[in-house]
Amino acid sequence: MSIKFRLTVMSFLQFFVWGAWLTTLASYGFGFKQWSGQEFGIVFSTLGIASIIMPPISGIIADKYFNLERLYGLHHIFYAIVLLFVPSIDNPSSFFWVLLLGMLFYMPTISLSNSLSYALLKKYDYDVVKVFPPIRVWGTIGFIAAMWCTNLFSSAEPPFAFGLTIGEEISSITGFPIQCNQFFFASFFAVILGVFSFFMPKVEPSRLTAVKKSVSEIFGLDAFKLFKNSKMAIFFIFSIFLGASLQLTNMYGETFITDFGKFPEYVDTFVVKSANIVLSISQISETLFILTIPFFLSRFGIKKVMLFSMIAWVLRFAFFSFGDPIQSLWMILLSNVVYGLAFDFFNISGSLFVETTTDSKIRSSAQGLFMMMTNGVGAIIGSLGSGYLIDTFFTESGIKDWHSIWLVFAIYSLVIAILFAVFFKHKHNPNDLANVSH
Repeated sequence: MSIKFRLTVMSFLQFFVWGAWLTTLASYGFGFKQWSGQEFGIVFSTLGIASIIMPPISGIIADKYFNLERLYGLHHIFYAIVLLFVPSIDNPSSFFWVLLLGMLFYMPTISLSNSLSYALLKKYDYDVVKVFPPIRVWGTIGFIAAMWCTNLFSSAEPPFAFGLTIGEEISSITGFPIQCNQFFFASFFAVILGVFSFFMPKVEPSRLTAVKKSVSEIFGLDAFKLFKNSKMAIFFIFSIFLGASLQLTNMYGETFITDFGKFPEYVDTFVVKSANIVLSISQISETLFILTIPFFLSRFGIKKVMLFSMIAWVLRFAFFSFGDPIQSLWMILLSNVVYGLAFDFFNISGSLFVETTTDSKIRSSAQGLFMMMTNGVGAIIGSLGSGYLIDTFFTESGIKDWHSIWLVFAIYSLVIAILFAVFFKHKHNPNDLANVSH
């Protein structure tokens, strides 16, 4: 079994076990559990809190003390165990703590999977810039597959009758409502991924030597010294802002579409009944745009590619603001198309930027720091801030003004794009990307 195939399987399952419930958590909280916007914002902030606490710590352990592939596998197995308890929780406060525990195990695996892929591809003399994006595409395909499974087998009103039948059978086995199936899907495949990772080639840590080291070096805190570099500090600050944008679309995309079902003219449309399937166009778009990254990076450089991403976020939210399931359906569809560019061009190019500008001794820690900024601090700002704004200014009699909500998000993204273009100074050097491969 080739290393490329193993990494492809790992990438597929890495995002399957997240996509099974991530985009539907809002409907689960708002609709099934009847939580308020602020209650849901607090629950969703678990992703951000976990991303602040765990990725840097896991990166430190991988850099210094523990085989990377084994650490990665253990994280997924513990994540799977926690997910089994999620369906039994009704109170949002208790749900927060249980989901937080699960996220403490899952969120570090995103950066660990990147580090593991980079390390093994280099070990087997592959060109990382050319080989990694096609492997990462399968992570997006896994996310799509999970979204479809959830829409078909975890929805009380799936688009196809056979989905309801199978979903009810699964529900009868677990003893929980059909809406809870998504968490069992994720748990089952997380165990498979955890066991699978134990059979990956070894990636051993850089053992501590007899050379005298500072406390900062011993505990891997060297990565935080990157903030002394003004360019890296600015990069991480904008990672926070873009992380907030990502959480907004993850939190509200599906419930935005399903809320059209509150109006008689939209209730029976395929879009409303198949919200998760429609949103999976975003991930399909990812699979296309991710393959273009090597071309865009070599042609335009990292700064312009990240700027393209920010402009795409503006379009993503603006199209949602003016779209609807009938007259302006094309806007909803186009919003999902530009999402692929918005997500991939920042996350992948950002990861490669960290890879090309950090010392190999702290690379896993630096990738963890990047994840902490995007899915950590950014996620918390996006989750708590949006929950408060929506409840306070854009909700009346239980109806959310999605037009205004998405328009505000679009304006926010436009401001961030302009500031990034002005303040982030980075000259394109093709040799930097060539060095990633070695």
